[in-house]
Amino acid sequence: MKITLRLIVSLTLTVGTVATFSAYFQMRQERSQLRLEMERRARLLAEGLQETVAALVSEGPSDRLKKIVARFGNRERLAGVAVLNDQQTLIAATESLGTSPEIGADLLDDVFFKGLDGSHFDVDNGRPRHLYAMPLILDGSPVGAFVVFQDASHIRTRLLRLWRQTFLRVMAQTVLISVVVLLVIRWSVMGPIARMAEWMKKLRAGETTEMFTLMKEDLFAPIAKEVTTFARHLTDAKAAAGEEARLRQSSESLWTAERLKEHVKTKLAGQPLFVVSNREPYMHSWKGRKMEWIVPAGGLVTALEPVMRASGGTWIAHGAGDADWEVVDNKNRIKVPPDDPHYTLRRVALTKDEENGYYYGFSNEGLWPLCHIAHTRPIFRAEDWIQYQTANRKFADAVEEEMAGCESPCVLIQDYHFALLPRLIKERRPDARVAIFWHIPWTNPEAFGICPWQRELLQGMMGADLIGFHTQFHCNNFLDTVDRALESRIDWERFSVIKGGHTTLVKPFPISVAFPATSQETLPQENDIPDRATLLKELGVTANVLAVGVERMDYTKGVLERFRGIERFLEKHPKYQGEFIYVQIGAPSRTHIKHYHDFLAEVDAEAERINWKFKRRNYRPIVFLKKHHSHREILPFYRLADLCLVTSLHDGMNLVAKEFVAAQNDGNGVLILSKFAGASRELRDALIVNPYDTEQMAEAIRHGLEMPSDEKEARMKRLRTGLLENNIYRWAGNLITELSSLPVPGRWSEKG
Repeated sequence: MKITLRLIVSLTLTVGTVATFSAYFQMRQERSQLRLEMERRARLLAEGLQETVAALVSEGPSDRLKKIVARFGNRERLAGVAVLNDQQTLIAATESLGTSPEIGADLLDDVFFKGLDGSHFDVDNGRPRHLYAMPLILDGSPVGAFVVFQDASHIRTRLLRLWRQTFLRVMAQTVLISVVVLLVIRWSVMGPIARMAEWMKKLRAGETTEMFTLMKEDLFAPIAKEVTTFARHLTDAKAAAGEEARLRQSSESLWTAERLKEHVKTKLAGQPLFVVSNREPYMHSWKGRKMEWIVPAGGLVTALEPVMRASGGTWIAHGAGDADWEVVDNKNRIKVPPDDPHYTLRRVALTKDEENGYYYGFSNEGLWPLCHIAHTRPIFRAEDWIQYQTANRKFADAVEEEMAGCESPCVLIQDYHFALLPRLIKERRPDARVAIFWHIPWTNPEAFGICPWQRELLQGMMGADLIGFHTQFHCNNFLDTVDRALESRIDWERFSVIKGGHTTLVKPFPISVAFPATSQETLPQENDIPDRATLLKELGVTANVLAVGVERMDYTKGVLERFRGIERFLEKHPKYQGEFIYVQIGAPSRTHIKHYHDFLAEVDAEAERINWKFKRRNYRPIVFLKKHHSHREILPFYRLADLCLVTSLHDGMNLVAKEFVAAQNDGNGVLILSKFAGASRELRDALIVNPYDTEQMAEAIRHGLEMPSDEKEARMKRLRTGLLENNIYRWAGNLITELSSLPVPGRWSEKG
């Protein structure tokens, strides 16, 4: 109440002061205008009578002159007129002025000695008046003066009235401002504070898990945001502590974000973790004149972002957003996530030529089809290889800068974009522990031999102390490739390569997702999830059965084969026509590459062909959502889907399958999974299919829809239990454990 009173008093004084000064200047202006108006009227009167009166004055006092003067005795605000001869003697005056009206000597001097008309204001018997005198000229010679007397008391009356109006206006404004201030304080200050206090009370008592929100433009929005973030951290910590206590009670071992955080501190002895990837976890871009940040699509970001949130450190990546460089510091760093910083993102700039050659060319037209058995011919160009080398050296420079002053740093390199980077880092920092995780499959030695620079790639990877793949099968293929291409010794018992006195371990680390997801960012409230009818209505369709697929649009994901399986299913089981909807969520990818551009057009055409075949009113079997979706946008589809189709032609792991399992709280969904995805080696309770077998695909869809509920629930329970035990935190923990247990590297040998 004290602060409200102080605010009202301050505003009242401010308004009063401003109003007073405003009224003062207004009255000065008003008084000046009124005086000018009186002078103008007097001048007009004098000018109108000048010739006539001058002629009469030259003749001396006369009755005619007195009559003329007497006519001006009853005019409004005109007190009268007087006429003087050239001897300054009064010869005629209005009766109301008396026989000797007082005229100022200065005014008469101006008229008789300077020949100028004069004007001034004075007071006579307590009444303000205005005098105006004009010389009377006849034949070029002065013969007297004509003086106009005006009552100026109305000016004082007018100014007093203006002061009174100003006072009343200030009083009305003060009352109005006081009322408005009280209402604003109550609605915009006290109300949000009371709601925030009530929310914190319920949160402390465990009566709610909802996060506190205010309108973006609300006065307390920044404070609410920080309080909400702080509360989320406390909630997550409380949940983690409760989970740890439950696990201790049941003697279970579950990896959580908090456990990984402590594990990293212990294993790395407080040293930061350095992660290198091509794709950045957060991208800044312009949308019109507004800057916004997004999380790019892709399994790598999905997998590693929770790890970096838990462990901290520095993530080094290519800055690809058109506003990325607007927000970094002078060392190209930014704390992320932007709304709740946990770690540092170091951005690396690449030229257009470097990006085209290193990323689109060598990496995605060469290595990507080389490693995936999807019947697409890899393309290798010498100019792309040069840019690949240049980009790897640029990243090596950035990693070296970030590691400066860090003793025995741990570096975790991601994927096929950086096959040369482990060796480059080792040559500069022999004391670094370096791991590279290959997220895509590793093909057989014969297929990899297609690459003209296979030896250089393998020698670059041999700079790592640890190489990780998703499956043992990929590890075996890699060791076979090294054995055939390089002069080295393979230790098949320890799955390691010894080359030039340096040992590289090769081990499988099946990657996963964050599960259970305790963070409120990944767990929206149930009332944020619409029902199926609402979700489909927004897409312009109606159906009783929903299937979903989520991909980055790539020819290895088997989207065309999936569409044909759906087509065959509807042909064989016409009762599902009009009842079955498949939603394909597809983020366009690498559209600069002609093969990807053509593939996207082919997917569009195939969806249109099948839809035309089965189309009815408010029904089409395939809904293709061709844009990037955030995890929060995808989650309702995962939750509400009867089926999730993951039918990759070849895949390292495929985290969509695991994301779907993690989202299935009610256990009613069925996962249809390709035998060629790495995830099929873990998710045994999915319906495993050959995506090239259209009949098998159609039968799997029918079987998934008609499977008894108890079998669905039993399968999903086993899938979720396996995912719980082998989540992303266990993956990171195992990888860091293996890396940190290696002996501190000595001098790097450049032999071979």
